[in-house]
Amino acid sequence: MSSDPPLEVGPLRIGPVAHGGHCVARHDGRVIFVRHGLPGELVRVLITDQGTGRFWRGDVIEVIEASEDRVTPPCPISGPGGCGGCDFQHVALAAQRRLKAAVVAEQLHHLARIDWTGTVEPVPTTGGQGAEPSGLGWRTRMRYHVDAAGRLGMHRHRSHEVIPLPDQGCAIAAESSGLTDRHWPPGAEVQVVRATSGPVVLVNGRTLGEETQGGPAPVGGQRRPTVSVTERAVDRDWRVRADGFWQVHPAAADLLVRTVLEGLRPRPGEQAFDLYSGVGLFAGALADAGCRVWAVESGRSAVADARHNLADVADRVKLVAGRVDQRLAQLPGRSDLVVLDPPRSGAGRAVMQAIAARRPRSVAYVACDPAALGRDLGTAHDLGYDPESIRAFDLFPMTQHVECVAILTRR
Repeated sequence: MSSDPPLEVGPLRIGPVAHGGHCVARHDGRVIFVRHGLPGELVRVLITDQGTGRFWRGDVIEVIEASEDRVTPPCPISGPGGCGGCDFQHVALAAQRRLKAAVVAEQLHHLARIDWTGTVEPVPTTGGQGAEPSGLGWRTRMRYHVDAAGRLGMHRHRSHEVIPLPDQGCAIAAESSGLTDRHWPPGAEVQVVRATSGPVVLVNGRTLGEETQGGPAPVGGQRRPTVSVTERAVDRDWRVRADGFWQVHPAAADLLVRTVLEGLRPRPGEQAFDLYSGVGLFAGALADAGCRVWAVESGRSAVADARHNLADVADRVKLVAGRVDQRLAQLPGRSDLVVLDPPRSGAGRAVMQAIAARRPRSVAYVACDPAALGRDLGTAHDLGYDPESIRAFDLFPMTQHVECVAILTRR
C-alpha cells in the first residue's frame, strides 16, 4: 500500500461497477477505484493508495446520496479500512447479483466480443430448490490469521495487518462456534473446515491440539497436514485433504456437476477429458454416465485422493499427474467431451489450442474469474468454438466473486 499522507476527495458521483470488487469514479480526470460504494451514489472518498499516478484506490467514508440498494453490513469489520474478505456487505443481495452480472457481461464483451444478457442465479445454502439464501453462513473453508495478542482475525484489505474477528465470528463462515473464545498462538495461520464428516481445525498445518506437541509448530508451507475429511456430493463420498481444494459453498459441487452434465449430455462409450480434475468430481460424474475419462491434475495429493474416490470406476478413468499444459500431449488425439475447471488465472491459449485440436463435440468450462473466462472464450472463438450457453451462479455471496459455466460447441 502507498505511504502517501491521507487524502480525502469529494463529493464524487460513483460510476459503474468494475471487475475487482470496486466501482469507478473520477476526480480531476483521474480514475479512482472505490470500495464500499454503489453506482450513482454521491460520496466522499478517502484515498488509500495513490499508486503510480495512473489511478488511485479509495474507500467511501461518507455517503451524501445513498443508493436504494445500500444496506447495513451484517459484519462490523467489513467496512472502510476493515477486513478485505467481503466486498459487497453494504449491498442488498439481489443488487449484488446485478453488479456481478454487469461485471460478467462487461468482461465477456470486452475480451471475447460476446454480448451476454444473462443473470447471476441465487443459490440456496442447502442446495436444490429452496428459500432465498441469506448470503451468510455458507463458507465451509476459512483461513484466519492470529495477531500478536493471540486473537483470531482476517487481513485488512491489501494489507498483512490482522483485524480481530467480532465476538460472533465471521459472518459468512459456516463454522464459527468457539473460535473467538480462545487464545491462539500469535502469528499462526488457522484453517477451519466444515466438511460432511464434521469440522476440522488446523493450526499451522497441524490439527488443533497437536500444534503444541512434538516441538515447535511449523510455519506456513513447511508441513502439509495429513488429515483428510469426507465430503458428500453427486451420490458419492469424496476424500479430500483438509487443506486441499473443494468448493467452499455447500451447494456448489452438486450444482456445478448437474450444470456441466446438462450442457454436455454425455453418452455411454464417449471419450472425455477432465482437466484440472482435483479429487475427481467431474471425472466421476462422467464415468458414472458411461464415459471413458482421462483426468489431469497437477496436485499429487489430489490425484491420490481421486484414485481412492474413483476406485469403483478405475476401469473407465485414467488419472494423470502433472500440469495440464504439459500432459495434454500425452492424451489421446481425439476426445468427444472436455471439462476444464482451471485456476483463477484461466487455461491459457496453449491449453485451449490443444483442446480444439481434439475436435470435441462439446466443452464445459467452469470459471471462477470472468476475466480469465473472457480471455479463454476469445481464444476458443478464434479456434472455431462458441458458447452454446453461459450461466453464472452466486456461489460467493457478499464478495465480488462469481462462478460461471460455459458450454462450448464447434462451429
